Amino acid sequence: MYPYLEEELDQLRTQIIKMGSLVEEQIDFAVRCLLESNTELGKLVIERDKQVDKFDVKIDKQCQRIFALTQPVAFDLRLIMSALRINNELERMGDIALNIVERAEPLTPRLQEIKEIGFEEMIEKVKIMVSKTIDSFVNNDHEIALGIMKSDDVIDELDKTIFYKLIDKMNEDNTFITTGAHAISLLRHLERLADHSTNIAEEVVFLVDAKIVKHKKNLDDLNINSQPVIN
Repeated sequence: MYPYLEEELDQLRTQIIKMGSLVEEQIDFAVRCLLESNTELGKLVIERDKQVDKFDVKIDKQCQRIFALTQPVAFDLRLIMSALRINNELERMGDIALNIVERAEPLTPRLQEIKEIGFEEMIEKVKIMVSKTIDSFVNNDHEIALGIMKSDDVIDELDKTIFYKLIDKMNEDNTFITTGAHAISLLRHLERLADHSTNIAEEVVFLVDAKIVKHKKNLDDLNINSQPVIN
């Protein structure tokens, strides 16, 4: 047995947690850049993205090294497999934070209207999902992970509601069409953040329970009482 496997796995978990915290911070800065029209926060998002990319490469190499030097089984194997996939999801979430920053400037002139359509609620719910997702991995908590997966339906419904409100407003007001197009793009970014959070939650369930629950299958078989983390 590889003598330093436990130490390597502890380091791997630590790197994932640090990366997750960094991405969560990125997302917070990005949505505040948007809602507060604060360009300085946008610069911080760009700065953090460079750090996230470094974590991405480091974690990938670390997983490759562990695979090359050991023959992990059971929980150890699942941790490495999950770490690789979670690493990828987090890196994509960091990229989405950059995309949100790009939407800030074109939406600023009619920001109040955007907020009133429901974006503040959407943003708050997505932020909760992201935060709870990181918590679920930190604590190996499948209850929270299952709740995150069930929360995706809440986000999907809110996404539809906001989308149709945007379409109605664009039909009623020609001057809102360009803004509306940017807002729809923002909506897609937020919805994707929720999707990536759900994907990470699936990996936590796989890690803890050795169960594959992709595409929301077999959720009730694992825990019928788990509730969404948002409502």
